[in-house]
Amino acid sequence: MVAIDRRVGYIFVAFLALLAVAVARAGYLGVIQAGSLQRDAVSEQITDEPVPAMRGAITDSTGVELALSESADDVIADPILITQHESAMQLAQMLAPRLHLPVLTVLATLTKPHSGYSIVGREVPPAAAKAIMGLQIGGKPVDGISLAPDVKRVYPRSWTASQILGGVNAAGAGDGGLEYQYNSLLAGRAGERRIVNDGQGHAIAIDNVRAMVPGKTLKLTLNGALQDEVEQVLAGVGAEYSPQGATAIVMNPSTGAILALANWPRVNANDPGGAPAADGVDRAVDDSYEPGSTFKAVTVSGAIQDGLVTPNTQLDIPPVLQVADRQIHDAEDHGYETLTVAQVLQVSSNIGADEIGMRLGPNRFNYWVRRFGFGSPTGVNLPGEQPGIVLEPSQYSGSSMGNLPMGQGESVTPIQMATAYSAIANGGVLRPPHIVAAIGNKPVPVPAGHRILSQTTAAEVRTMLRGVLADGGTASGAAIAGYDMAGKTGTANMVVDGKYSNTEFVASFIGMVPVNDPKLVVAVIVTDPKGSIYGGSVAAPAFQKIVGWAVPYLGISPN
Repeated sequence: MVAIDRRVGYIFVAFLALLAVAVARAGYLGVIQAGSLQRDAVSEQITDEPVPAMRGAITDSTGVELALSESADDVIADPILITQHESAMQLAQMLAPRLHLPVLTVLATLTKPHSGYSIVGREVPPAAAKAIMGLQIGGKPVDGISLAPDVKRVYPRSWTASQILGGVNAAGAGDGGLEYQYNSLLAGRAGERRIVNDGQGHAIAIDNVRAMVPGKTLKLTLNGALQDEVEQVLAGVGAEYSPQGATAIVMNPSTGAILALANWPRVNANDPGGAPAADGVDRAVDDSYEPGSTFKAVTVSGAIQDGLVTPNTQLDIPPVLQVADRQIHDAEDHGYETLTVAQVLQVSSNIGADEIGMRLGPNRFNYWVRRFGFGSPTGVNLPGEQPGIVLEPSQYSGSSMGNLPMGQGESVTPIQMATAYSAIANGGVLRPPHIVAAIGNKPVPVPAGHRILSQTTAAEVRTMLRGVLADGGTASGAAIAGYDMAGKTGTANMVVDGKYSNTEFVASFIGMVPVNDPKLVVAVIVTDPKGSIYGGSVAAPAFQKIVGWAVPYLGISPN
């Protein structure tokens, strides 16, 4: 009996000890750890997550959307939870076709070791995301898969102006073109929402903590229909001549507005990785080239403005012009002849251009080169613009004035050439080109220009350039019946390995319509065409097609 009482006593003491431990533990958790435990409980039930901002749209001048953002979801996996089940492979097989990914890639993400958070798919359309969340294995909902809100950037016209628009990276930030240039305005500001979950992890309440602010819309000066036509014309040039590349620019010379800017080869903006990286470059601002005879208009403009020549000034043109150690030839062999300044432009005489350049002399020639903006960026609101390369007179060699006046030896960009010709077209005002018309429905002021030529000089040069498209001109085949047009061809040797190539050339044509009051300036530059190399046969026909489509579309009347 005594032994039984002793055992009961031992049990009672043990019970009291356990009770004391439990009371102490409860006191510790309820008093000392109360704050941290409450925070842990809240963190399990309340989640704050970002709400991505809707990126602003980019539209053409008529409001047609070229870039826009759509709601999407990221599919998130909890590998720790998923690997507790034997269904990871089955789940991967169900997810892979919905995410357009290989099964093994999805499986590796689902079973990523030592991770409770792994992104299985990004920017999944809402319908597909909803279907994923409805997946079942063995008649039960899938554990370990959730969604996070995201935004997908979409380019509805895929190919149109893709090098201009650029793109966004995985983080949703602009990484090229206008998407990069105006990222801070397009991006907007992310919001934040608070989600309250029940004990099973199901959302029972969602509150907006901070409202999302959408990005601003960019309205461009580009006309989508004209842009598409210009791109089609360049595609034809690419198919016929297989060049390294080509670019075309259509500008309103009175305002500097870029109405179309196309590059070939084209790139699908929705699949930029499907094209070589070089094709994604905006050649109009990034490519530097030697302009050849299109530059002769700059030489002649400066000489006329300085009063050194007039359109009717006669020049004695020898068969060959010796300049220091270099012999200058014209494209066509000829004997001694006399040409007026106007005829020098009409037949694109290299010797005549050099003789005019020599009347200017190195310092005044350099003055006019820089007066037209060469050697400096134009200020166009596109990223990656190059300034070109222009020598100082102190850097000239003895033969420099034998190649510079005819457009060899200086490096320019297509946008610089189009801007220079726009100054001739609009009456002598050099105006920075621009491609953004409005930001968030607020018009962007037209950049101010400055006069570089008198109206009289600009009109005289335009009249002389008219002869290039007339009978006997280097682009007579590019004329359009009923329209008075002016322009200049260019055929320049490319520099390869530090030397002028005899097999690779840049063919170009820059023109305007109508001559007396130009509404359009169109520049076409084709790099290394095959089969034919001349601006008159390669670039001028493209100019003709672009202008022939644009004048009726834009309501530009015949003469």
